Amino acid sequence: MSENPVDLLLGVDIGTSSAKGVLARADGRIVAQAQTPHSASLPRPGWVEHDAETAWWGDFLAIAHELTAQSAGLGRIVGVGISGIGPSLLPVDAEGRALRPAILYGIDTRATREIEELTERFGADAILARGGTLLTTQAVGPKLAWLRRNEPDVWARTKRIHMANSLIIERLTGEYVLDHHSASQCDPLYDMAEADWAGDWAAEVAPGLAFPRLAWSDEVVGRVTEAGAAESSIPAGTPVVAGTIDAWAEALSVGVRDPGDTMLMYGTTMFIVEIAADPRPRPALWSTMGVFEGTRTFAAGLSTSGGLTTWFRDLVGAPPFDALIDEAAATPAGAAGLIALPYFGVARSPIFDPLARGMIVGLSLSHGRGHLFRALLEATAYEVRHNLEVMEEAGAPAARLVAVGGGTKSSLWTQVVSDVTGYPQVMPAQTIGASYGDALLAGRGVGLLDGDVRWDRPADTLRPDAAVRERYDELYAIYRALYPASLEPVHALSRLQERLAGARSD
Repeated sequence: MSENPVDLLLGVDIGTSSAKGVLARADGRIVAQAQTPHSASLPRPGWVEHDAETAWWGDFLAIAHELTAQSAGLGRIVGVGISGIGPSLLPVDAEGRALRPAILYGIDTRATREIEELTERFGADAILARGGTLLTTQAVGPKLAWLRRNEPDVWARTKRIHMANSLIIERLTGEYVLDHHSASQCDPLYDMAEADWAGDWAAEVAPGLAFPRLAWSDEVVGRVTEAGAAESSIPAGTPVVAGTIDAWAEALSVGVRDPGDTMLMYGTTMFIVEIAADPRPRPALWSTMGVFEGTRTFAAGLSTSGGLTTWFRDLVGAPPFDALIDEAAATPAGAAGLIALPYFGVARSPIFDPLARGMIVGLSLSHGRGHLFRALLEATAYEVRHNLEVMEEAGAPAARLVAVGGGTKSSLWTQVVSDVTGYPQVMPAQTIGASYGDALLAGRGVGLLDGDVRWDRPADTLRPDAAVRERYDELYAIYRALYPASLEPVHALSRLQERLAGARSD
């Protein structure tokens, strides 16, 4: 491998609440960064959407303009990598124009009826064997079926579908392409054994729809056209790789690439990605293609984590996060007997219950906001432990945990997760995020980096406090008992919420 200090790699990630970009050299050094915020819309309970023209394409252009301007005195951009939230669904017309807001990943739960219908149609065992994952709110296929049923005018004009990375790639290069990993989350439309679209099922679920060609995440899929250059300021002819979903790009950025390596992503949602030594499908986990050819991963995710702490902060008058963290840190482990269930959006893995809802149990007049805030942090830790236990039961124990994401800035939150799970966590020197992994993918794709190059530099290892393990074990057992014990009344409330929301929208 040869390094040219004037060669720069552009990585851009479209996240749930912001878009971020980096310019990196071949040695991994960051020379420029940019970020722009955006927000998701919640038009109805269980619906979560993005305006793709602004949050995806518009924010990409803003970051591209800012970073290409900064690159002028630093070097030349030789490759572009893009990632984004997913799996998401954006229908576009023949000209590539968005026909409606993008339907986001598993936190959008509108397609529960279609999940049941498609599972009955194809069979749960067949879906698991062919696609690696049972149908859940994370799957794209049921959302396509929902679109056909509920928005027939939109469906009639839909010619192609996009995720964030594929939309941007098409507008930059003119190529309609999606990476294998993202496609493998389009259940039940992808065949894991064949590494290709499941043509018969895809034609039945989405008749007449043109599906994108497939490529691996570090594969160059096109070059920036003159039109793409005019809009983005990225030089015409610059190679663009296929990219992937954000969590997998972020995992790559911190060196999660060997069997047993596991990423904990502390973000708006908590996401877990493990490189799988044994890729057999597991009902309670997502089984997917990896970013590189020949690799597989297991994944798990919470619908609310950082988003839950933001909700609570706004609820109590928006004090500084530092103040809430200090109050929670002054509260002993266990939050004085409070336990929360973090299903304020939906229960994702390993429960997969779109009708689950959040709870805070054990409240008394002696509890203050510090207790409540700590209980919410502990709730995410309990759910991480639940997912890690399921992975271990499935024969895929985590060998090394790496913590990433904005939530790692809170030493309390990461310490609570280690204390509850009993796992140490590697804390990288840089937790820049998925955009850093995108730049690494671009470097591999254009041949600037060979396959062994890693940019991750561990800074420290956070270890669990053995003194609180017994208390957390006791509380965790109560936590696990709460969901099944409250199932019927919580489901009744969820259905009531849906009816009330429908009445308000009429």
